[in-house]
Amino acid sequence: MLNIITKTFKELTLDELYTILQLRSAVFVVEQNCVYQDIDDKDQNALHIMGYKQDKLVAYTRVFKPEDYFEYASIGRVLVKAGERHLKYGVAIMEASVNAIEKRYNETKIKISAQTYLKRFYNNLGFFEVGEGYLEDGIPHIEMIKD
Repeated sequence: MLNIITKTFKELTLDELYTILQLRSAVFVVEQNCVYQDIDDKDQNALHIMGYKQDKLVAYTRVFKPEDYFEYASIGRVLVKAGERHLKYGVAIMEASVNAIEKRYNETKIKISAQTYLKRFYNNLGFFEVGEGYLEDGIPHIEMIKD
């Protein structure tokens, strides 16, 4: 069972922020072998959706209201810790993120920049591809929308 907590940047403790950044680095920089600037001055405007299993952070996203990242509300930095992915925590953290956008921002249209290999995962959550694929930090991505 995943315990999901949602906080603004200012509500995060230093330990929570450190753990988030550590896990994002482990997944997006080390595991995906992608050198990029993860700390991007956007976290301050985001809601942070944290999924805990037995008090350990294992799933995470950050969400934005419209115009803070894209023209629509958005979800990014979607991750589940390696070794936990078979437990469907990706679905749980994405559903919690969609719900947070609906409740906090009264929005239903959501845009994401998805890694192309995860299209089917996002399709199953109601997102559909828009436009052509593109490279972001050397990794194939596609824009996706949920209405």
